[in-house]
Amino acid sequence: MTAPLSFDGHAREVHKNAVTKGFWPDRVDDIFIAKQCMMIVSEVTELMEAIRKDHGKEAVAHETADILIRTLDLWQGMLDNGYAEGSLQAAFNNKTEHNKLRPERHGVRF
Repeated sequence: MTAPLSFDGHAREVHKNAVTKGFWPDRVDDIFIAKQCMMIVSEVTELMEAIRKDHGKEAVAHETADILIRTLDLWQGMLDNGYAEGSLQAAFNNKTEHNKLRPERHGVRF
């Protein structure tokens, strides 16, 4: 039995597939990274529409998976192109612990 992948392992896997399928150019710049961020926003919109139009639990799961896939792909692409460094798993763990110490709703009304 193999150990489950960390965020970093999943990121490598989904990014490798995205590169193989032609979704990443040879030269990555700020505009391309910004477009990839907006692709995550488009997946969030698709999730909202799946809920709003009652497309069912399977569609909700698929759209949520798309958000994660695009986010992990973006992370690895930024890592590979010098836009980020370190471990996403470590950053997630650190941020999760930090958020436990924050006040209710992080001190804002909404």
